[in-house]
Order: sequence, then structure tokens, then C-alpha cells
Amino acid sequence: MIRFLIKRLLYAILILWGVVTVVFFLFTILPGDPAKMMLGQRTDVITIEAIRKDLGLDRSKPMQYLKYLNDLSPVSIHNISNINNYFYIDSTKYQSPVSILKLNKNYSVYLKKPYLRKSYQSKKLVSDIISETLPNTFILALVSIIFASLLGIFLGIISAIKKDSLYDRISLLFSAIGMSLPSFFAAILIGWIFAFILGDITGLNLTGNLYEINDFGEGYTLQLKNLVLPAFTLGIRPLAIVTQLSRNSMLDVLSQDYIRTAKAKGLSFSNIIWKHALKNSLNPVITAISGWFASLMTGVVFVEYIFGWKGLGFIIVDSLNNYDLPVVVGCVLTISMLFIIINTLVDIVYTILDPRIRLS
Repeated sequence: MIRFLIKRLLYAILILWGVVTVVFFLFTILPGDPAKMMLGQRTDVITIEAIRKDLGLDRSKPMQYLKYLNDLSPVSIHNISNINNYFYIDSTKYQSPVSILKLNKNYSVYLKKPYLRKSYQSKKLVSDIISETLPNTFILALVSIIFASLLGIFLGIISAIKKDSLYDRISLLFSAIGMSLPSFFAAILIGWIFAFILGDITGLNLTGNLYEINDFGEGYTLQLKNLVLPAFTLGIRPLAIVTQLSRNSMLDVLSQDYIRTAKAKGLSFSNIIWKHALKNSLNPVITAISGWFASLMTGVVFVEYIFGWKGLGFIIVDSLNNYDLPVVVGCVLTISMLFIIINTLVDIVYTILDPRIRLS
């Protein structure tokens, strides 16, 4: 287990380095100047140059890249005389770096938390922006995948039991429609139907967050109804996939010899399905669920933007519009790390469900 986790950690470092490199250089080749976008086109040249120097944009691209990697790394090199000022932001100390090796009289190696820098637009720490929005995305993705998993497994099992029946054919039809329906189109269609046309009946809003300011403006109230439409929209495609996989996997398991042996021993059909066949048919389903959960954490961009759900996807779109590189890179790194963590946990769950599988 320890060897497996160490190997995954090394893979994670390589993946995150690749993500940072790709996103960083994509932004550097795109037209546009963050300083001009922050100040407007009519700002004088002196002010723009001052902002560029403050953001480190006056340096060459390779130096900007190496400096950004230095900030992200938990082990980094900094100027001894400037280390205290570097980690103070708006009179608030970001962290206390610990010196572990002095290179010379000017520079030392420090141990610190990864520093994602500040937003070009709001001047807030990127880590604070992510910590404020990530829970919203996580809740939305979690509710969507739970809805899709529970309903999809149940519908898939029923469809397998009633193979070639009218119910089975209808299930296959709706699964095909669900898999081919783009999320952004589904979001517009579902929002239009349930929030506009049927809004008086459903009482649902097109836009809204999990917590909203109350009518007196003195606090926040929990608005679970705002979760219904985006969660349902996100859950349509994984629901179709899980239903199909559950059906096919269950049919494959039901054709195995040990199921025939169980039937010959006189076990009840429900006992065979729920105690023997179901557990052995879950491996491909868990693969799909884990992959889709990770995808939902990243694929909520259009859905969050359409429904006004203030999560990572909403922030990424807004940051792309404003050329806010630190926020985009921070969000993409967070999403990549979530992918790695989820896939690692799934591999461990595999060994629990099927002892024949070993971590390697």
C-alpha cells in the first residue's frame, strides 16, 4: 500500500507540473495584457508599467514561469531580506515560511505551503477564492452523482431482470438520449421548462446559490431548492451511463456458472440478485461513477454559469473573461488534484470489493 501511494504521489507531481506548464504557456501566447484589462484601455503607460512590474509581467516568459513554479512548490528559494514582505498580503500574513537551508547571504531554501498568488482582478488570495467556491461545486457534484448512482443502479438491475421487455426498451431509449444530450443544452432546456414555463408550479429559480441573503439583509438562509435544477441537469448523463453499465454488467454476471449453481441449490431469485450478483457486477459501475464524479467536478462550468451557481466552474469562466491567470491556474490545479485523489481512492475500493485485485 505504501509503495502504491508513493508511486501515485510521484505521478501526481508530474501531472500537476504538466498542467501548470500547459496552462501557463497557453496564457502567455494568447493576445491581451492583464494590466490593460485591469485598468482599461485609456490608462497611461506609466501606470500600466507599474502594474506589470507589480505582477511580475515585466520579466521574460521563462523567468515568469520559473518564479511561478517556485511559488507553487512547498520547497522554494527566496530572498532572505524580502521574505517577510513577500508573504504579507493586505497587512495580513499569509503564512510563516521555515528556512531549512541557507544558500548564501542573500538566498535561502524555505519550507512553506504552496502559494497560488493573488487574483489580478479582486486582489484576493487565489486560495481563499478556491476555498469559498469549491464547497459549492463539491456539493453540486456530490448530489448529482448520488442521484445518478442510486437511481441508475436500481434501473439497470430492473432492466437486466426484465430483459427485452417494454420497460427494458424504454430504459435503453432514454439512456441513449441522456448520453447524447450536451449538458449546456440540457441546462438551458431544463431551466426554461421548470423555472420559466412551470415556475409558478415548481417554485424553482433559474439562478441562485445554496445560501442567499435573507429578505432583511441580515444573514444567509439555506435554499435547497436552488440545488434541484443544476443537480438534476448534471445527473442526466451519468444516470444514463450508470443505467446501461449496471444492466450490461448484471446480465454478464447472471450468465456465470456460480449463479446457475446458486439457482440449482434452491436460493430465491431476490437472494441471488442482491447478495451474490450485485456485488460482483459493481466493479465497472464504480469505475464509471468515480470517473463521472471527477468529471462533474470539472464539467460543471456551463451548468454553473447558466444557473448562476457560484462554484469553481463559474469562477473559471469569469477569470477567463478577465484574463486572470492565477485564478485559472489555481482552479485547474485543484481540479487535477481532485482527479488524482478520486482515482487513487477508487483503486483502493477495488481491492475491498474484489480480493483478487491487488494494488500495483
